[in-house]
Amino acid sequence: MSMDAELKSLKINRTRAGKKGFSAAKWIIAGVSLFAVAGVAALAYRAMNAPLEVTATQLGPPVGVGAGAPAAASVLDATGYIVAAHKIQLASKVIGKIAWIGVDKGDRVTEGQVIVRLEDEEYKAGLNTAIGQLDSLAARLAEAKNGSRPEEIQRAQADLDQAKADRKNAQVSLDRTKRLVEEGVSARQALDDAVARMDGFENRVKSLERTLELARLGPRKEVISAIEGNIREAQGRVDLAQTQLNNTIIRAPIRGTILERNVEKGEFVTTGFSGASGPKGFVVSLADLNDIEVELDINQSDFAKLHFGQKAILFTDAYPDKKYNGAITEISPEANRQKATVQVKVKILNPDEYLRPEMNATVQFQEEQKREASATPGDAAGLPLVVVPKGAIRNGSVWIIENGKARKRLVRAKGENSAGVRVEGLSGGETIILDPPAGLQMDAPVKRKS
Repeated sequence: MSMDAELKSLKINRTRAGKKGFSAAKWIIAGVSLFAVAGVAALAYRAMNAPLEVTATQLGPPVGVGAGAPAAASVLDATGYIVAAHKIQLASKVIGKIAWIGVDKGDRVTEGQVIVRLEDEEYKAGLNTAIGQLDSLAARLAEAKNGSRPEEIQRAQADLDQAKADRKNAQVSLDRTKRLVEEGVSARQALDDAVARMDGFENRVKSLERTLELARLGPRKEVISAIEGNIREAQGRVDLAQTQLNNTIIRAPIRGTILERNVEKGEFVTTGFSGASGPKGFVVSLADLNDIEVELDINQSDFAKLHFGQKAILFTDAYPDKKYNGAITEISPEANRQKATVQVKVKILNPDEYLRPEMNATVQFQEEQKREASATPGDAAGLPLVVVPKGAIRNGSVWIIENGKARKRLVRAKGENSAGVRVEGLSGGETIILDPPAGLQMDAPVKRKS
């Protein structure tokens, strides 16, 4: 058989081959689909039964238990600012120009230390004038108390004797003139002149007698009292002038630290408040930084948790590793209507050089460790308190992870501190879900996120 004949005899039965190919493809597609459905079902089953990943943390031991636990619980945390309990703005008592200033901001001063000197020339002149007036009045008083000098009494006596002699001579002349008139030798006018001359000398004698008597007696008590009153007035002016002179030297009234220096040499200071462009009203401000406190605005809803004398622990942002003790020493008698707060002041009992006024501070008010007299060993007063993050509590309950499943526990809040809420109902050490998802079911499988 030729090659062409053999090639022609080779034929493919297309009808049978097509039917067999279609049947194989159908089975392959069916198998793949079956495997796909099975895989999806397996994934769905695994997804439905896989543990839910949640954010969780392990709780610490109950409050007061363990090496790192605080000794007392905090009922409230608040933030405020450190202030000086007694800040002094030291002003001048007199008006003047600054001649010298010996302190700068931040300097520590002792009580009585000279801080500022004012120019004092005018005050010295005023003091000298007042002293001169006082000396003059003192001399007048001494003269009045000592009375007349012997020479003055002798002169008064001599004047009186001369007046008496003149009166005697006038009497002799009067008698002679009277005889001559009676005899008709002299006119009546001569007698009248002699009588008038005699009366004049008589009055002069009486006046000089009084003068001599006053010279012997000295000044009246009323005159001395008036002079003494003038002396007391002059002494007051001297004391005022001396005080004003002393006030040109300004001293530190307490032991403390200079917080602000408000004047420079050559500036003018006054005794009252003045604007920024006018004379200065105070020279420095200072405070005792060992007597400092924290001012806090407490919400009225939290005010019932606090009381006078309550202990507290303080921290600052500047030195968070340092802890300070404090106590409530002042509670404002009225609330702030706009802010709905009450101002509370906490005195810092152990201040040091790290604290500064106007620093912000966090205050943890401590819970009083008291129990009700009616409490029995089995009631809530004896249950342990565990600190739980605030976000973990939902409607009075928390979710914990126990054996890979979610468990719901009812708790009772007993106060707050910076770490969270203190609750009853847990024993400590549980793994708690921080932000429980909505719809979480009891015994649902859960696992903690890494």
